[in-house]
Amino acid sequence: MPARTPEEIDTLFLAAMNAGDLDALVALYEPQATLTPSPGRTVTGRDAIRDSLAAFLAVRPNMTLSQRLVSQTGDLALLTSKWEITMTGADGKRAVQGGQSVEVARRQADGTWLFVIDLPFGMEASA
Repeated sequence: MPARTPEEIDTLFLAAMNAGDLDALVALYEPQATLTPSPGRTVTGRDAIRDSLAAFLAVRPNMTLSQRLVSQTGDLALLTSKWEITMTGADGKRAVQGGQSVEVARRQADGTWLFVIDLPFGMEASA
């Protein structure tokens, strides 16, 4: 299901993440989008994004998300969300990770919205 509004793209991401649906997650990105899966590491393109997200889904994360800001001008939107993920580590212990994301989405020719830039760790992404 494609995002029909900028607000909907994060909702779809959350649903796909919690369902473990890799194809649905990757479908939310433009072909040459960038994702910073961990601070200091950026990947470009759907294949690299797929690899990063597949590794993350392997720990069966459970995500909560609350949207903070959606600012739109024309075909571009800036989104921020506060998120938290609970997962089970390799040692069998529960781990929790969270952050404040910053994302840029663009309206496509068919009216749907896709991520162009995804910084899950927001301003900390370059740390």
